[in-house]
Amino acid sequence: MTQQCIIDAARDFRRNYIAPRAQSWENARIQPEDALREAAKLGLLSFETPREHGGMGASFRTKQAICEELARGDMAFAFSLVNTQNIAAKLAIGSTAQHHQDLVASLMRAEVFGATALSEPGAGSDFGGITTTAARSGEVWLLNGTKAWITNAAIADLFIVYAQTDAGSGWRGIASFLVDARKPGFRRGDIYSLLGGHSIGAGEFHLENYQASGQDLLSPPGEAFKHAMSTVNGARIYVASMCCGMVADALDRALDYGETRMAFGQSILENQGLTWSLCDVATDLQAMRALAEKAGQLVDDSGDVVLAAAVAKKFAGRVTLPAIAACMQAMGANGLRQDNALGRHLACAKIAAFTDGTTEMMNERIGVSIRRQRA
Repeated sequence: MTQQCIIDAARDFRRNYIAPRAQSWENARIQPEDALREAAKLGLLSFETPREHGGMGASFRTKQAICEELARGDMAFAFSLVNTQNIAAKLAIGSTAQHHQDLVASLMRAEVFGATALSEPGAGSDFGGITTTAARSGEVWLLNGTKAWITNAAIADLFIVYAQTDAGSGWRGIASFLVDARKPGFRRGDIYSLLGGHSIGAGEFHLENYQASGQDLLSPPGEAFKHAMSTVNGARIYVASMCCGMVADALDRALDYGETRMAFGQSILENQGLTWSLCDVATDLQAMRALAEKAGQLVDDSGDVVLAAAVAKKFAGRVTLPAIAACMQAMGANGLRQDNALGRHLACAKIAAFTDGTTEMMNERIGVSIRRQRA
């Protein structure tokens, strides 16, 4: 399957499967495991895994295109799917352990689900401040602590967990481990009731003397933090692409409505004030997509993505919410109807503004980068 074929498959899946069901998932406040399994049949949980491990070896720019397509239907579902896909790709690339490679196949088939666990109740943007501990005990590591605001916490079987191995050492002591939720020492916690976006499955879990083998140490202290930051930069970029998908869908809906809604003997799109507001949305969408594409190309070119990722994420966080609100305003009271999806997009726009770094954190990254450029 070519990379364009997998993008086309994502588009068809969004139109034919996600869009007709997304509101029912939200109404029921569930994370749709069956939908993830259907997506797996199309290869949507294996596109980034290298070909030699049974995946498609797709580029990061292809990943962005898939994320944008899926987010048009439901950004929260798209983010959930990508998290399992990410774990499959990371284990395939980063581990030689045979049982890890067996898990890659299970993840790609959606027999099990995956997640990354960085955040804690008292540590989000301050990643170096995590308090989950990993202590060596003979041949194993004992993990203790609580992780919070974890995507797929409701359903994930496999977590890449970041833990502190040396209290007081900050980022230098952080290591990452593969944690299997089906083993003793793992306890699933609260699954959060949110404003919207429940198909993301956000929640928490607790580790109580969880035993991780030596093979389950994925990145040792000193390396794990760097790997995590690389992952976060990539996530900032594809979250910006997901924001493009939500805005594009909202704009299409507003234009479709405006063409058929008549007032004072003409289409409401003949009203200059209304049309110009949607022109602003279209302009912001083009700018947001260009920033995300520039950052994504840097990933594929193995360039320095820190600044580009932060700029794309910040701009998406700035424009997505008002853009969707403008489309809702253009539809009048009909913009409030659940079947028009704009309410779900609004809730997910706020989720996107927090995931993988707030707007304030993006300003910190941008500030450091532009000062360095002047040095």
